[in-house]
Amino acid sequence: MNGSLAAAVIWVLCANVMAVIPSRDNHWQRAYFLIALGVPLTVWIIVQNGMFAGLVFLIASGSMLRWPLIYLWRWVRRQNG
Repeated sequence: MNGSLAAAVIWVLCANVMAVIPSRDNHWQRAYFLIALGVPLTVWIIVQNGMFAGLVFLIASGSMLRWPLIYLWRWVRRQNG
């Protein structure tokens, strides 16, 4: 297993641990932190392992961070009228 996949496994484990710990802001600060780490990690995975592995990680991270994606989708729909 190369470095990018090991980092992806660590990212997934950290995301699950962060989700279990109670939060006053409904986990939004943690979501921003995970997004900030996940975007460059996705690029790193794509560069080292190819588009399919990057897509798998992107889908996995999107399933864990579904509420930021839902709010982004709603905002985009409002902007387009």
